[in-house]
Amino acid sequence: MTDLLRVLPHFAVGQYASLLPVLEKHALTTSDLLTLDPVDIGKRTHLPLLDLKRLCATVLNALHADLGVLGPSGQSAAPSSGALKQTAASLAAQWQTISTLDATLDSALGGGIPAGYVTEITGESGAGKTQFLLTLLLAVQLPPPHGLGRPALYISTEAPLSTRRLSQMLAAHPLLRSVEPPAPRPSLDNIISTATPDLESQDHILTFQVPVEIERRNIGLLVLDSVAANFRAEFERSAGTHQQHGSNMGARSTELVRLGMQLRDLARKYNLAVVVANQVADRFGGGSKTPVSSFRHQSQSQPPQNHPHHQFAGVGSSTQESPLATRSKRNMPGGAGPAIPAVEPSSSLADIVPRSSIPEPRPPSGAPAPPALLLDHQQRWFTGWGDDPDDQAALKTPSLGLVWSTQIAARIALYKRPAYGNRLRHHSRQRLDGSDDDGDNDDDDEDKEDDRSRLGMPALHTWRRWMKVVFAPHAPASAPGLDGAVEFQVTMAGVKAVAKD
Repeated sequence: MTDLLRVLPHFAVGQYASLLPVLEKHALTTSDLLTLDPVDIGKRTHLPLLDLKRLCATVLNALHADLGVLGPSGQSAAPSSGALKQTAASLAAQWQTISTLDATLDSALGGGIPAGYVTEITGESGAGKTQFLLTLLLAVQLPPPHGLGRPALYISTEAPLSTRRLSQMLAAHPLLRSVEPPAPRPSLDNIISTATPDLESQDHILTFQVPVEIERRNIGLLVLDSVAANFRAEFERSAGTHQQHGSNMGARSTELVRLGMQLRDLARKYNLAVVVANQVADRFGGGSKTPVSSFRHQSQSQPPQNHPHHQFAGVGSSTQESPLATRSKRNMPGGAGPAIPAVEPSSSLADIVPRSSIPEPRPPSGAPAPPALLLDHQQRWFTGWGDDPDDQAALKTPSLGLVWSTQIAARIALYKRPAYGNRLRHHSRQRLDGSDDDGDNDDDDEDKEDDRSRLGMPALHTWRRWMKVVFAPHAPASAPGLDGAVEFQVTMAGVKAVAKD
């Protein structure tokens, strides 16, 4: 019973001390005690049936008491009583969020970052993840409805906390400056920060130090920046055989599930918001976006081939091939089968290439549907990239894979795209020695010619950024592509949504 005390931390195990070691030896969990018949458990463990029934009943009553479904006499309430544990009004009163200090961004997030859940903010470098986190560290100190009126705890696995940027946001944002007494004004003193250089220290801090700090200081926001750094250093940089790599990934998955359980328990027990930053990696190979775009391009540029020999060879056809055809094509050099000449078949080919008087059907205009159960098809719905087939931007995938995606309640994806403008020409440039370069000098003339040749060429002007809700229990997901995303910019005061034209 390795999970009994985790499910019920205050369960009295003393009177069942003789049963628990045997149950643990047979790998029986708490859910097994609730779902399996005591007779079946007794056959497997050879324990007294009466003691097993008593243990199962005690565990069930303890779970009812922990969930608050007990009647007035201390017994389990009848399911047909019709009484709700909580009403809609009580749930709405308990709902608390942390604002991004921008009304448009909060509206897209369903009010802000919710307390009691684990929220991930993912995006490539420079997309604005740190700016969002710094804004939340200050906003949580505000009284409701903008914050929780509680301090924040920041755990860094990479760069230290940027106190200079926090001071800049405190001085520039009007909402942070306009807090009137008796409400405390947000400050750097209410942000506790620590660093975890490796996975072992991270686990120690989250297991022992973080719960103590939360209870002592009434922490309202826990930030982990970033969640992938220590896992990459621990599991992805070790070289070895294929078997060692598989066991390495298995150990990583176990640690990810354990970390997710720790963060969820902290969020629910102390009603605080847990926000983690995650990195992204380039997605290579078998996505469904490239075949769709390439097929569309081919269908627009080339007319369909109606010759029967071309249909037999699979050219211009979008029907799925049999495994035998795929295997035969794979054995040929270059991945293609033997080409059949586009001529009338001779008598020796009459039996090989069947002819029919019925005209061949035209190939469908669209691309074949990708297999629905493949990860390449399904990850567009939970990664944040690839949901728009017309988007030609490079596909990304949040780090730590599908295992980590199942451990979080909400995922917010940040995007950035370059915005280009014309290159400006400077008529006068200052040399290192202080002299002007407009004199009669051959080198200077050559430099001017280079400037003229570069005049009008596109140059990186700035970056445009968007925020998108990939999935969340409290807010609807954004529309595919960037049409449903909210464009924002990073200012002196933090993050601010860009008004649409």
